[in-house]
Amino acid sequence: MKTLIQTILILISVVLLPTGAQEVTYAQVGGTVTLKPPEGVHLQEDYLFWYFGDLEIAWRNIFGRAGFSQDEKWKNTLSSHDGSLIITGLKHEHFGTFTCVAKKKGVQTKATIKYTLLKITVSMNPPSPLLPEESLSLACDAEAPPGQMKPEVHWINPQREKEITSQRGITVKAAAQHSGQWTCVVTNGAKEIKVQISVAVVDMSPAPLQPQYTSKSTPLTIPCSIASHISWNQIKSKGIQGGTWHFFPKSDSNLRSAAPQRLFSLSLKNPLSWTPDHHRGLTPVPDLQKGVLSLTRTKGREDDGGVYVCSLEFNNSVTLSRTVNISVLQITSYPGTDLIAGQQVNLTCDLGHPLPSDLQLKWFPPEQSSRLPLTPDHRSTHLTIPEVGAGDGGVWRCELWRSDTWLTSAVIKLKIDHKMSWWMQVVISGVTVIVVFTLIIIFYRCRQRKITHPRHRLCQCKNPKPRGFYRT
Repeated sequence: MKTLIQTILILISVVLLPTGAQEVTYAQVGGTVTLKPPEGVHLQEDYLFWYFGDLEIAWRNIFGRAGFSQDEKWKNTLSSHDGSLIITGLKHEHFGTFTCVAKKKGVQTKATIKYTLLKITVSMNPPSPLLPEESLSLACDAEAPPGQMKPEVHWINPQREKEITSQRGITVKAAAQHSGQWTCVVTNGAKEIKVQISVAVVDMSPAPLQPQYTSKSTPLTIPCSIASHISWNQIKSKGIQGGTWHFFPKSDSNLRSAAPQRLFSLSLKNPLSWTPDHHRGLTPVPDLQKGVLSLTRTKGREDDGGVYVCSLEFNNSVTLSRTVNISVLQITSYPGTDLIAGQQVNLTCDLGHPLPSDLQLKWFPPEQSSRLPLTPDHRSTHLTIPEVGAGDGGVWRCELWRSDTWLTSAVIKLKIDHKMSWWMQVVISGVTVIVVFTLIIIFYRCRQRKITHPRHRLCQCKNPKPRGFYRT
């Protein structure tokens, strides 16, 4: 009987609530909403009761203890924090009118607040992922509050820019910049409610804006990868047909109509792999399943300079590609690398073309060289040594830098022979004269012996004596 009386009193208090604050709020099916208690409530003094329509779904006492409806409709969806009611995993049947009643000592009504929870529906057509140039349509619909017009709606793109929105939403041709979180903003009076939807456009990571540099003494890596937010399963779902790596040699870098060299072809068989063609000693980086398409080699080569193109082909003639420009730093010596002390030598370190204005060179001689430190013009690709010495033998290095960033380096090894002194040259010349004179004497004596002692001739007589040969 006592319980019945308490229930009747609660229902009467809900029906006869003094007029309190009323708010309209929006949420998405599957989302979460937080409903705050009335202003002026003291959690250590006031009891809170939450109602959906006439059904009590939650309560909280002054000691912080809370209880929630065990009705199947609300089970495992309700929680409380600092007096607020939190509803997660919203379903269609959870939208409607909520009332919070604050009471002193559980009897006297202190304040109330009423929430009208309305739905926001966002949709995307076609669903993610999309290929570039596919038509992307986004729609956002917010229910109108009772007796009012629908609220204003607009979209914010992943770059945090406001998009022009019509009543039907927005339609764009999908591109890389459309990947990410799109936000539907519903303006309800002075309040803004934001709902997000994720869009994925199949794409590759941006190619380097600057050329990549290598040399015969440093590794070569040609970068290419699938954008991190895209998986291979998504790529397969868009009808990938294959992939290739092509190389345009340096002489053809600006002539894209010239026939390129095909380095690798993508095999879609399980597991995914690159099939080599004219691979030029390059090998794929072993992370293809993670979307890494890069090529590498432990050392660069003089003929590596040129344009490399990484491509993926899809149905409907859609091709994604990235272009990487490779430049090779080379160091040469004139008249050569085998030198004699005292010779002049000219060292040249360049890319095969004038050095771009944002690059600079640094020269480093062998550690034992007396030419430390070198302070040449950092824009100069040439270094002249008027007379090389024994200490100049060894490894010379030039480094390529952009501001404070090291790009690559090239090395050359000089061999310096000692210069002969004047007395060594005299001794060597004297010995040479003696040897030649001795050979002349020996030859002359041999000639004299042949003249003084001629050989005897033997003949066979026409009228022979009984046997043999006789001296004439």
